[in-house]
Amino acid sequence: MMKKYILILIILGVTFSSSFAQEETADPVYAFNSGILIDAQTSYIPDARTLEFVIQHKFGSMENGKSDLWGIYGSSNVRLGLNYVPIKNFQIGAGITKRFMYTDLNAKWKVLQQKTSGMPVSFTLFGNVAIDGRNADLIGTGKTVDTKGQTMPNYIDFNDRLSYFSQAMVTRKFGDWASLQAAASFTHYNMAAWDYNHDVIGLHFSGKIKFSPQGSFIFNYDKPLKIKDITEQYTWDTHAKENLAVGVEFFTFTHAFQIYVGTAQGILPQDAMMYNQNDWTNKGLAFGFTITRIWMF
Repeated sequence: MMKKYILILIILGVTFSSSFAQEETADPVYAFNSGILIDAQTSYIPDARTLEFVIQHKFGSMENGKSDLWGIYGSSNVRLGLNYVPIKNFQIGAGITKRFMYTDLNAKWKVLQQKTSGMPVSFTLFGNVAIDGRNADLIGTGKTVDTKGQTMPNYIDFNDRLSYFSQAMVTRKFGDWASLQAAASFTHYNMAAWDYNHDVIGLHFSGKIKFSPQGSFIFNYDKPLKIKDITEQYTWDTHAKENLAVGVEFFTFTHAFQIYVGTAQGILPQDAMMYNQNDWTNKGLAFGFTITRIWMF
């Protein structure tokens, strides 16, 4: 009987040792080739000591048709960004955006990495803070101002210019041809106009389907949720509309180029989650492209 128990313990020990060894030697699985998909964050973080340059450009809406070449000559929005990976799986970055003259600082941390065995998904956290750089008289305010006699003008503090976006992402690559990502987010503006909320909770879905070794169909969908418990309004008149974008991506070892058509004019995620009023039914579509380039040191 004792020999039987010893044999069972030996078998279990060999089995567990084999399992741990396989997990330790399992290769990482990368679902995306760029840290940005259209205008959404992904779980991808380059290797440590890598610098990434990002160009995001959205043309004007197609509503004027051929008069402005379906938005190509229309009012555009542009963001330029730099990201750096100081240590493995942790990225910091900064950028400037034309719309609202935003300056943003951001960070991304991959907590879990999908592997060929053992770990079925990647889990990533992202957050940013943005500064509205417009002149004070161009910023809508919901502040209550002190008055004594004649009404005093509205005043804008530095903290009033700040907005925040945080997101948790779960990503999985299915074989060699498809990748999907689901995420939840929280947006907060320190100051918002009277008819807007300060907080928005959202859901996000994005993915890609490969049609060639270097090419993929891509999509992104953002849904600001209507939650009565956090709203400050009696109606949903100013509630942001869904953002839907589809396009194609081509990538090399150091470059990714994406061209797409979508609805949100904002590029920063909190901007799209708070202010987007375009959709596929009101001629709000616009062309856009995203380019990323990495250098390894």
